[in-house]
Amino acid sequence: MPALTASGPRTLLRRLREIMAEKISAQHRLDKLVSLIATNMVAEVCSIYLRRAGKYLELFATEGLNPAAVHNTRMKESEGLVGLVATMAEPVNLSDAPSDPHFSYRPETGEDPYKSFLGVPVVRGGQVFGVLTVQNRAAVLYSEEEVEALQTVAMVLAEVVAQGGLFNIAELDEPELRPDRPRTFKGEGLSEGVAVGRVVLHEPRVKVERMIADNPQEELKRLDDAIAKLRENVDGMLDSSELDLTGESREVIEAYRLFAYDQGWRQRMREAVRTGLTAEAGVERVQDEMRLRVQRLGDPVLRERAHDLDDLARRLLRHLAGDGDKHPAEDMPDHAVLVARAMGPAELLDYGRDKLVGLVLEDAAATSHVAIVARSMGLALVSTVDGVSDSARAGDTVVVDGEAGEVHLRPPRSVVKTYVAKRELRAHRVAAFAQLREMPAVTRDGVHIKLMMNAGLLLDMAHLKESGADGVGLFRTELQFMIGETMPRLADQVEFYRAVIEAAGDKPVVFRSLDLGGDKVLPYARWEREANPALGWRAIRIALDRPALLRYQVRALLQAAQGRVLNILLPMVTHVAEFNEARALIDRETERARLLQLPQPKQIRVGAMLEVPALAFMLPQIMRSADFVSIGSNDLFQFVFAVDRTNPRVSRRYDALNPPALTLIRLIVKSASESPGDLSLCGEMAGKPLDAMALIGLGLRTLSMQPANIGPVKAMIQSLDLREVSQFVDKLCDRTDGSLRTRLAAFAAERGIVIK
Repeated sequence: MPALTASGPRTLLRRLREIMAEKISAQHRLDKLVSLIATNMVAEVCSIYLRRAGKYLELFATEGLNPAAVHNTRMKESEGLVGLVATMAEPVNLSDAPSDPHFSYRPETGEDPYKSFLGVPVVRGGQVFGVLTVQNRAAVLYSEEEVEALQTVAMVLAEVVAQGGLFNIAELDEPELRPDRPRTFKGEGLSEGVAVGRVVLHEPRVKVERMIADNPQEELKRLDDAIAKLRENVDGMLDSSELDLTGESREVIEAYRLFAYDQGWRQRMREAVRTGLTAEAGVERVQDEMRLRVQRLGDPVLRERAHDLDDLARRLLRHLAGDGDKHPAEDMPDHAVLVARAMGPAELLDYGRDKLVGLVLEDAAATSHVAIVARSMGLALVSTVDGVSDSARAGDTVVVDGEAGEVHLRPPRSVVKTYVAKRELRAHRVAAFAQLREMPAVTRDGVHIKLMMNAGLLLDMAHLKESGADGVGLFRTELQFMIGETMPRLADQVEFYRAVIEAAGDKPVVFRSLDLGGDKVLPYARWEREANPALGWRAIRIALDRPALLRYQVRALLQAAQGRVLNILLPMVTHVAEFNEARALIDRETERARLLQLPQPKQIRVGAMLEVPALAFMLPQIMRSADFVSIGSNDLFQFVFAVDRTNPRVSRRYDALNPPALTLIRLIVKSASESPGDLSLCGEMAGKPLDAMALIGLGLRTLSMQPANIGPVKAMIQSLDLREVSQFVDKLCDRTDGSLRTRLAAFAAERGIVIK
């Protein structure tokens, strides 16, 4: 099969542009397109399949197959070789298509004689609109040049389809996605708060009007000039005094800058332009390929990198369009809520902090770069909201409930009023809880409860004073490692930990050593996939297998805590020998600092985190070795109930307020009371007033939670009589109910205990 010449793709693109400019019907245009492609690629068949409502692919045009099959041949998106291309979103190149197990024979098409098959996805914005195929009788593979040419044509075709140039694009939408209906989405709340405002679609994407280049060399120069301006813009962002980037936010943007200077990314875009595309089209093609590849792999670290590259690509398109210096916050309404599939942290910072009240994303994790920045800006944020960016329109009324993880798009007026009232009530509650800030958490019968806060970022430390917390019961040190593109240097770690300790003043901070593994992986480290990562190589297991990692972190903590009490918490300890081995590494670093005559902490306290049920049966032994033990309720109950807490089908199947859970906590508290050392609990339970009431009734006297929950939990504590609660909860442990939540709530209501 003859390969295309070097000028072949550009010639094909020029002819495509001429056909697109002709004033003919959509069907006639498609017919001319397939004829042109078949002739140019010396193919006996060329066909276009487009996605239709109901998740079907329909034959829209063909050169070489039976014309009667057009608009009559339909197949599911997962059916046949065409469906395989659509599902994989990658080219499929076969020399003997009928022998492939995915082949689906359709007699009405008359494709019996054709052996070779090449299909490429018609993709735009990460969405597959259809499939473009060519076929020949000869049983040979298509060349790389021919695959590249067909991909380029498919990109042009995708832009035309998306712009409604062939038919009404609304026909592709499922009926429930029509943009005039109210919609309610359930997602994951990543930043608390309630926002009521107007939709601002995060669409800095420039509409590419010109896909085919007149002068490839001129397009390459435009691309290089735009990249230079982009890099200058990102550099300026880091130097901006207006944004005042510090701590983790600054590290996020510094990591982001590495992508802007990545030569591989630049080279791939230049190669796309050399095929005959304009600079804008080349940028979009590279980004579409990257986005689809990452979606298929499903790797959370790669997905975060893809978000940053998406961000950069959109900025690059704005520079190519001459809008690179335009501020996205211009003309933005008050009470704006950003809606996007995904976005990078730099893009969010571009919008400023004055008018934004909320953020809705289809794809972001709690530890993603944009979530970190959103929390620092105080925005209500809900993520994992599939389909919201397709359903939302600019100016739509939207409600974002960051507490419940809900998004209400175009809600009825009654719903808006409800959430406005909820927002005002929340503001009143925050003000009321602020009045409790300086008051101790003491029960009506005089028992003091320590309320600590969880943190993981330097910006979280401001909440210590705002919430009135007694200290930081859990500081997640791994976040500093996860948001960068390289391992933090020793000096950077020392500076970071010292800033945290100084921000805490005279209040204690418990630093949890690196809790990596599972869903928390380093972007610069090699990680092997595990069938069950939650039960795999993680936390202290990594520290003991890679002792230099723990010693490096302890060295930084020792230097940062000079003259102060240093609290180190070791995560996921399974048995005492593990703890003793890890503590020996800490002791070695302490001895090293002594021999080098380095400043020492005033005291070093090392604790164990009880997350693995096995350790619950070794409490007396572990508490002879550890200075304190902290129950990690999230993982502990995940393992106790054999429930993957990231799986929505089972994560809420078992209530933490049920007899086996409370009985286990009671056993742990009783066992710990017979030994020296402190016992605390951190996790979601601690921050829920009703759950916290049960925990206190079981004997826990130290709880660590999110800062926003300290006020509500303190109000609950001040309204209860501990002796009554303890007696009631103890009796509940003997019941067989699936959940004790209703009984506990009724008890609280009868006794006037504040649990809201």
